Amino acid sequence: MATHQPKARMTNPAYVLPDAGPAIMNLVKAARQGGVPESTLELVHLRASQINSCGFCVDIGAKNARKAGVSDEKLFAVAAWREAPYFTDEERAALALAEAATRLADVSDAVPDAIWDAAADHFDEKQLASIVLMVAITNLFNRLNVTVRQPAGVGF
Repeated sequence: MATHQPKARMTNPAYVLPDAGPAIMNLVKAARQGGVPESTLELVHLRASQINSCGFCVDIGAKNARKAGVSDEKLFAVAAWREAPYFTDEERAALALAEAATRLADVSDAVPDAIWDAAADHFDEKQLASIVLMVAITNLFNRLNVTVRQPAGVGF
């Protein structure tokens, strides 16, 4: 049985505009310098990508999370992290912040003090900056890939 291999509408804009790709990758590098475990940043990326239905980013995010040492139990349960016993308090705070910052238009107080304060209880300012930047970059990636219909499992 042959499988249908979807094609992107166009080359990803981050590669069409020559300065965009390196600039975005510099942001990714910066986000990883905040002292947050790579596994936590990958969970944040994966959860935001799930919310935004970015198949490309979910695929790559799961692979990168596994490389960063995230267990299969966590990978399989990240969409339901509140109900799953596998996540640390720090990961839960980061995931809650990632969800709130990704769903900005859903409520008037998108990132309520309770979510921010819970994250601030576990992360210092530099680490919070890292998480917030990772969420923002992920949302950028999601919007690029969803718009051009970048297929999962296929390079740019």
